[in-house]
Amino acid sequence: MEATKVIEFERPQMEAGSSCVASAWARVPDVPSLAEKVGLKEKIKALLKQKNAVLVAHYYVDSDLQDLAEETGGCVSDSLEMARFGRDHAAKTLVVAGVKFMGETAKILSPEKTILMPDLDATCSLDLGCDPVEFSAFCDAHPDRTVVVYANTSAAVKARADWMVTSSVGLDIVAELHAQGKKILWAPDKHLGSYIQKQTGADMLLWQGSCLVHDEFKGVELEILKEQYPDAKVLVHPESPAAVVALADVVGSTSQLINAAINLEAPQFIVATDNGILHKMQMAAPGKTFIVAPTAGNSASCKSCAHCPWMAMNGLRNLLSVLETESNQIQVDPKVGSEAKIAIDRMLDFAASRKKQVQPSGALERNSALYSGIGPA
Repeated sequence: MEATKVIEFERPQMEAGSSCVASAWARVPDVPSLAEKVGLKEKIKALLKQKNAVLVAHYYVDSDLQDLAEETGGCVSDSLEMARFGRDHAAKTLVVAGVKFMGETAKILSPEKTILMPDLDATCSLDLGCDPVEFSAFCDAHPDRTVVVYANTSAAVKARADWMVTSSVGLDIVAELHAQGKKILWAPDKHLGSYIQKQTGADMLLWQGSCLVHDEFKGVELEILKEQYPDAKVLVHPESPAAVVALADVVGSTSQLINAAINLEAPQFIVATDNGILHKMQMAAPGKTFIVAPTAGNSASCKSCAHCPWMAMNGLRNLLSVLETESNQIQVDPKVGSEAKIAIDRMLDFAASRKKQVQPSGALERNSALYSGIGPA
């Protein structure tokens, strides 16, 4: 039997104007030996070909899955590009290595395709902290506001929104809505919302959710680390607290941070996002050193230690199992999916109008300049 662990996260209570500590669980996958990995990978490759399936993996999952996706003609990317790649790929089955909202987004964009996930219980603290019923009631209480939600939400929350956004294009979209005189209701990440609010000056009412991983990075300890590595550039995802963002040389999505690692003339980088990204950074920028931003220090609990416990639930064993059995299929209610697609399509049309739409090939080096305006997480 697989081991599990209890994960505590902050859950907003918007009616009360407060938050509480809630708990969820995550499986702790058994790690295969090196010899076992070889056999598992060969079986997975054969089944992907046999079943006309393609593997797409997020930057935060295990490096073996990232490598396997690229070796088999899939892609490694952020959650939106995973879905768009799958939508545009000829394969009839899309295997999504990530967390559940990513599989749902893929299904919304490709309703005719079979969407499989290694573990359907792999979730996200932002998703868990934004209950669709409570969120809908919050929207109803503020009918004068345009509802903008982040990609890290359930299909049901997206269905209630006017717009879905990603962490880079979100700033452009909110700025455009602000220019039109619209007031915004934003969910679920309070740190990303605050960052966009500060950058645009928009009138934004924020849901008070947070990412389990990014919320733990520490500003004071980051200052100390910068003193130890004076030549290092600081790369920060905007889901991080304001004190961490304030110390950044680059603030951006996963794809933007990888591009910064490639293009900036610096020998060292301190990285404030999930440490799963370091595998791709090291491949894309060999010879450079990457240091995980601190989660330890004053008031630290290290709930995640810079790695999402639900992303860690994706492994070679359950990937092979899902291909063998074709279990763990993502299902989205057609009505919910149709309503959610409106919010997603608005963002895609906006991005296309700004010439940010890309046709990915799975090769980061060839596409790095194009990916900069896309990534959600």
